[in-house]
Amino acid sequence: MGKQLVAEIKVQVPGGQATPAPPVGTALGPHGVNIGQFVQQFNDQTREMAGTVIPVVISVYNDRSFDFVLKSPPAAVLLKKAAGIAKGSPSPLTKKVGSVTRAQLEEIARTKFNDLNTGSIDQAVQIIAGTARSMGLQVVD
Repeated sequence: MGKQLVAEIKVQVPGGQATPAPPVGTALGPHGVNIGQFVQQFNDQTREMAGTVIPVVISVYNDRSFDFVLKSPPAAVLLKKAAGIAKGSPSPLTKKVGSVTRAQLEEIARTKFNDLNTGSIDQAVQIIAGTARSMGLQVVD
């Protein structure tokens, strides 16, 4: 009998900075996965994205082996970096905290394109623009 998928775990970890501490240890521990091995492999693959939050989907199998898929960083993280702000607005309708250009939105949309459920780059830009507005960012041309 081959390997059977036992669990699929989703966590967000800073690139190149995974440690056995939570959230990684608490997510993988109950499944008997070698946490040190995951941390080493993850950090090796994400070294060049140091500090950026990377969502990762970990598939755990019945023989305690695992593999994982790296996703693109969350749109909010990329938008905060593009606008140069620490956090979004507490009241996005009335208080604007920064602005992003259409070119920046297109760049973020290209980064996230594979993780978005759309077929065109224009639609992807619309999705990212909506996220920007909900964070209190102005979209300027």
